[in-house]
Amino acid sequence: MIPSLWFWAPQFHFPFSGSVAQRIAPDFFSNIGSQAGRANGDGDVEREAFDIASYGRQLGLISEVLLSMAGKDTVSRAKGEESLERLQAIYLQVEEVKRRHQASELEDARLALEKLQQTDPAALAALLQGFSAAPPRLAAPARR
Repeated sequence: MIPSLWFWAPQFHFPFSGSVAQRIAPDFFSNIGSQAGRANGDGDVEREAFDIASYGRQLGLISEVLLSMAGKDTVSRAKGEESLERLQAIYLQVEEVKRRHQASELEDARLALEKLQQTDPAALAALLQGFSAAPPRLAAPARR
């Protein structure tokens, strides 16, 4: 082949050759918006919690603890205590994820307010006055 015409050389990419990457696993958490609020959840927090322990794993541990406490012969007391310890560890890890995300949200809010102060101090003042004048909103009661 003539070296100056190398770009005309055909290129073949076979399936799974590494030249094409596509995520085909469904992302169930993308339907939970990051602006959903505490009542509806946060998709990023849910994804990280699911990575720590799937919902099925959590329900299985809860079932083992409950059945061991009920005194039935289906789950031994020792197995129930082991499941309770695992469940507590999962709980602490998920709480850490929530704390990290809340700190990130607070930092994002602080940066946004600083930017607004630099670009439009009057709008910032009006925004802050609106927050100080409005009574705090109570969370909506949980639906059953």
